[in-house]
This record gives sequence, structure tokens and C-alpha cells, in this order.
Amino acid sequence: MDEVAAETGREILNQMDSQTLLVESGLDSLGLAIVMARLEERLGYDPFSRMSDDQFPHTFSELVAVYRRQM
Repeated sequence: MDEVAAETGREILNQMDSQTLLVESGLDSLGLAIVMARLEERLGYDPFSRMSDDQFPHTFSELVAVYRRQM
């Protein structure tokens, strides 16, 4: 997230915890999409390809849980 924030000229929260809302992280929707695309490249899978829109994570801990379920 820090990488993408620097590249897109955004500033992410200094202290994010598990309940930080992704929309309040400092990244916009494009920034979050870039983060998820890079995770897909690095991890070799896209956990969102099997999820419906209403299952999209809202907090940082929900985002982490999506990727952990796939491991």
C-alpha cells in the first residue's frame, strides 16, 4: 500500500489497524485496485474472481482475511 501511495501521490494513514476502513486508508479506488492487482501478480491468484460485489472487503482485516482464506 505504501508503494502504491507513493506512486500515485497519495498519503496513506500512518497508523492503520484491523478495523481501518479501506476507503479511509488514503488510497482511492484506483489505488486499491492497483494494490490488489499487484497482490495477484505476487501471490499468483485473484481471490476476488470468485466473489460477488457484496462480499468485497470494507476493512483492512477483511482484506487480509480474503487472501488468507485462499492460502
